[in-house]
Amino acid sequence: MSDHMKRLAAPRSWPIKKKASIYATKQTAGAHSVESSVPAVIVLRDMISVCDTAREAKRVIGNRELFVDGKAVKNPKAPIGVMDVVTVPKMGLSYRMLLSDKGKLTAVAVNDDEAKVKLCRIEDKTLVKGGKFQLNLSGGRNLLLDKNDYKVGDTLKIEVPGQKVVECYPAKAGSKVLIVSGSQTGKINTIKDYIIVKGSPDNVVIFDDDTETINSNIFVVGEGKVEITMPEASE
Repeated sequence: MSDHMKRLAAPRSWPIKKKASIYATKQTAGAHSVESSVPAVIVLRDMISVCDTAREAKRVIGNRELFVDGKAVKNPKAPIGVMDVVTVPKMGLSYRMLLSDKGKLTAVAVNDDEAKVKLCRIEDKTLVKGGKFQLNLSGGRNLLLDKNDYKVGDTLKIEVPGQKVVECYPAKAGSKVLIVSGSQTGKINTIKDYIIVKGSPDNVVIFDDDTETINSNIFVVGEGKVEITMPEASE
């Protein structure tokens, strides 16, 4: 498998100049899809401007100076995706990977308190041996809990690098959501109604402006108000 892709073929969500050169680094397989993540090298060089070249970015990573969700990144091609917390402690830099209102991946500067927590969507839930409940979260995480307190589609605010649950933002009327896929990608909206479709994994979400989408396209980011720092609106 090739380690690079032609820039012209890169996903539209990638914040890179398509004609700056012929090729761009391609991320390795991981918890995020190609469309919803970028390689660590591109984050350092093109998004947070820590360095000017891929070689310098690899040196930063080789020195264990780049952290994602509180853990050092070892692979320059590691995928960094939506809601991942990126820090460079040596430089005092902290960012959260989000989507702009144009659907582009963007690194949003956050303070030290925000850098200690991450939002994860509950993708699936199963009852496992011992009567515990396993939650499969976005970003490839799993949680094992004693009580069945949360629903698929809800968002958990957890501490990183640990996984202590701090808060839950349910997918219900009044909740604020970031639309992470579909024609409205990158938009923030408020749920007006949440319609469960029996026999289908895709429930219908209706927003205050009467637009709608399916539940797999939304990521709850707060109950009543947005609980994280979001990108500034584009001109």
